[in-house]
Amino acid sequence: MIVERSATRVPATRARVALLAIFAALLLVTVGARAQPPATPVNEETAHQIASELRCVVCQNLSVADSPSEMAAQMRAIVRERLAAGDSPEQVREYFVARYGEWILLAPRRRGFNLLVWGFPIAAVVVGFVAVAVLLRRWTRRPAAAPPPIDAAMSERIRRELERSP
Repeated sequence: MIVERSATRVPATRARVALLAIFAALLLVTVGARAQPPATPVNEETAHQIASELRCVVCQNLSVADSPSEMAAQMRAIVRERLAAGDSPEQVREYFVARYGEWILLAPRRRGFNLLVWGFPIAAVVVGFVAVAVLLRRWTRRPAAAPPPIDAAMSERIRRELERSP
């Protein structure tokens, strides 16, 4: 009987070992699948450029790169994280636009209704130059004013005074 017991235990042990091997393989595959790809090195100049194009939600008149607020520091960290994850600078900007709207950009995009923001100052300068040019032209081309008409009595008086003078 002793022989029989050992014979029956061997297949059970092999089954357990095989089951543990399968479990270990599945665990390795799962951990390997969940592992993130290696982070790309972040170019600090690119991160600073992107942060300088974003408005700080606390300071509102400063860029995220220039703001001393805690929120700006968190936004700078998000910019670096997204760049390290492999996002392009445009994708990072879109990430913030999706969360805060176009307001988050310090310079509005040159499309759609925003063209008025870009075009109005240029149009105002052109209209100003045209107005100044028209006014200068009018002022410089005015004909000389004709002297008022002199009546005969005044003309005679002027002639006599001119004859008297030495």
